[in-house]
Amino acid sequence: MTDRLTITRLTFDEVLVPARPGVVNSVSLPKPLHMLPVGGKPSWSTQFDQLSKLVLRLELANGVIGVGEFYRGHVWTTVAEIAESLLGADLSALSLNHLPLPLCREYDGFECAIWDAYARTLGVPMNKLLGGRARDKVEVSAWSSHRTVDEVGPWTREYQKLGYGCIKFKADLEDDAPGLSAAIARHAPRMKVIYDPNQRWENMGYAKPIVRELEKVGNTLLLEDPIPKWMVLDYAELRRFTSIPVTQHVALPYVYQGQRVHDVINLLNHNAVDGFNFNAGFAKFQQMDAIASAAGMCCFHGSEIDLGILEAMYLHQAVAAPSCMWPSDIFGRMIREHDLLQRPLRIDPPYAYVPDGPGLGVQLDEGALERYRIRQTVIG
Repeated sequence: MTDRLTITRLTFDEVLVPARPGVVNSVSLPKPLHMLPVGGKPSWSTQFDQLSKLVLRLELANGVIGVGEFYRGHVWTTVAEIAESLLGADLSALSLNHLPLPLCREYDGFECAIWDAYARTLGVPMNKLLGGRARDKVEVSAWSSHRTVDEVGPWTREYQKLGYGCIKFKADLEDDAPGLSAAIARHAPRMKVIYDPNQRWENMGYAKPIVRELEKVGNTLLLEDPIPKWMVLDYAELRRFTSIPVTQHVALPYVYQGQRVHDVINLLNHNAVDGFNFNAGFAKFQQMDAIASAAGMCCFHGSEIDLGILEAMYLHQAVAAPSCMWPSDIFGRMIREHDLLQRPLRIDPPYAYVPDGPGLGVQLDEGALERYRIRQTVIG
């Protein structure tokens, strides 16, 4: 049994899958969304679909292949060195909760493939390794980046017609968030809104007037990261100031920003948030969900506008997480040209459903992979 679980080969396909024309933002508001520096470029200088992604196929001696997907902006030297260290490793000798990998943005891509290979070997769906389903389906939101007030109402109405009950928008201080909400209320009166300024409302002096106007409109479901994350005491004050639930995105792939599981505990200790947006691999997401659940808090699952493998991972996590009650960010397929899956994830708005079958329950579309591939590297 042990020899059969040895990692014998790792195949990496680097792909570039663009967004569909017009779906990201208004033509007049082409603001890059990638928050992290890229090479020599500063933060907020690169649009997300200009960055390649890695798809990993991790093969075991028993013939089972686990798949993983990396977040955008991977560092190839890190990927290659980790892959070399895993070659020949025996999955039965590893702790899935404590893999021998460095803390880095590339961690979750490897973890996903390892867990998928292990679950496929056992013949069980991934959520079984997480304790099984807490629900049968996951509520999901629609999404857009920055939109003009004139365009946002009709745009949102189309998502409401599809069955979505919530839409998430990016918003900085140049955006008229109350004006956007008022237009949405006129054109799509049943639609709730999540605003994600990505910390760009700067401070309480800017945030409070915006929040008061949003309260008057009345359709804001959540505020996510309205001000910089380090302002924990201001988050606590903002939470007391407004009836709109205030959340922070605890995203462990943002190692560059120092985000860790203990941020959840710190926010709870300061009564700073009403809930969370969580992003992490299987083990750490489950850990954060356990903390939120014990505290009686809700969360939703975050994303980076990903392809099908990561979104399948998110669904397995969300369906097994008791705290994951708010609409999750699982909308990559409606934004990108392709999800690289043979069979797309089932999304019947406002719900998404976990794929059937062992592991993640998805299979790669080889034709799509070849179409979007820009590089392939095999180790082993």
